Amino acid sequence: MTTVAVSGAGGRMGSLVAGTVVGATGLDLIGLYDPNHVGETIAGVAVVGSVDELPASDIIVEFTVPDVVMGNLEAWHRQGRHAIVGTSGFDAARLAELDSLWPSGPPNCLVVPNFSIGAVVMMKLAEIAAPHFEAAEVIELHHDKKADAPSGTALATASSIAARNPGRRAVTSAESVPGALGAQVDGVPVHSVRLPGLVAHQEVLFGSLGETLTIRHDTTDRRAFMSGVMAAIAAVASLPNPVTVGLAAVLGLED
Repeated sequence: MTTVAVSGAGGRMGSLVAGTVVGATGLDLIGLYDPNHVGETIAGVAVVGSVDELPASDIIVEFTVPDVVMGNLEAWHRQGRHAIVGTSGFDAARLAELDSLWPSGPPNCLVVPNFSIGAVVMMKLAEIAAPHFEAAEVIELHHDKKADAPSGTALATASSIAARNPGRRAVTSAESVPGALGAQVDGVPVHSVRLPGLVAHQEVLFGSLGETLTIRHDTTDRRAFMSGVMAAIAAVASLPNPVTVGLAAVLGLED
């Protein structure tokens, strides 16, 4: 039996992960951590507010916020837990910080910008398309309660496009209103939309002379993320590197 804990258990994703683990064969939900929900019971397990109160587990699934995630990961590494990270905000600088914080394994750390299988395939298709078009932009759309912008998926997608096509054409239009052309992520324009009624959506637009290509993925129910979470739980202990980024490594979609 593999023991699992959840950090950020009181949030939308954390509570959904807790319920999914409870219903999964071969997994035992042994602890929940969330300083904002101490004493609550989620999926039959009481929430604790200190990392030292959390029972030992083989794996911890981290769904917190960017401000606290690195401190939590330092604790999980010290405690010997494999970590699966769904928290947003892991740009190149933060990943470099994580490499220093988590220099060796086991335990292993798997950072996943998006747990949706469809979103991972969308990102892979964007990688394939990137070298063949002159320019690209990313538009990500999420619910209005999302704590950060741009999304981790958009950051990862833009960085991947930049790496695959370093010679792409830069946008040269002038902005009459600052920010109208979006934020620059490794030179790729990224636009964020936050509206009630949305869950998680992303478009990647490519353009060259006389043609465009649009790759879009829509998540309409957060339960779509659970297949990816379960795949990550099954694979994290056997990953070859102490830190791995993306679900593609788990799904066999890496180059």
